[in-house]
Amino acid sequence: MSNLPGFPKNLFEQFARVGKAISNAQRLEILEFLAQGERSVDVLAQLTGLSVANASQHLRHLREAGLVMARKDGLYVFYRIAGDGIVRLLGALRAVARENLAEVDKLVRLYLESKDSLEPVPAKELMQRAKKGLVVVLDVRPSEEYAEGHIRGAINIPIGELRKRLHEIPRAQEIVAYCRGPYCVMAFDAVAELRKKGRTARRLENGFPEWKSAGFPVEMQGPA
Repeated sequence: MSNLPGFPKNLFEQFARVGKAISNAQRLEILEFLAQGERSVDVLAQLTGLSVANASQHLRHLREAGLVMARKDGLYVFYRIAGDGIVRLLGALRAVARENLAEVDKLVRLYLESKDSLEPVPAKELMQRAKKGLVVVLDVRPSEEYAEGHIRGAINIPIGELRKRLHEIPRAQEIVAYCRGPYCVMAFDAVAELRKKGRTARRLENGFPEWKSAGFPVEMQGPA
């Protein structure tokens, strides 16, 4: 059985389309936001500090590579990641970068692990402990991200409101905080603030997208 002419080369060219689409820091940032839930171009532009035109251009590249999908609702177009495989792709990218680029490891140690050097809690361990009522699971993302999906049973206190709402968290239990991903600074800041106030706190090993992608239980906030 003979190989199809040019098959390997054509296949690698298609793989390269994905690599080219994510070879831009702003597109990676857009994918991280879309991993939290569906967003319009206007919202993505605000979150990333891009112009609407620039955000639209980046989204076009991501769509052409099959990484994001879009739907139209009236005058607005909303985007979402094309599937959990995108979350796994971003996770693999982070892991390879940290393992092979000294600059990445240095940045993580300097800006994140200086806030919290303790080992984070693996997802399976958190699920087991949460089932037994041994921990409070704290989602420190913005409320709109929490509403679109969160770890089952988690309470939501956005990082900017943590100090004034600390009394809402039971004192007797350990707190496990999470946000958008393993390098999301909000979870690190939350743990540092909680410990400063005398609370026992740790971080989840990853964030909500990784938890969901792994098939752990999630829920959405019902209508108000």
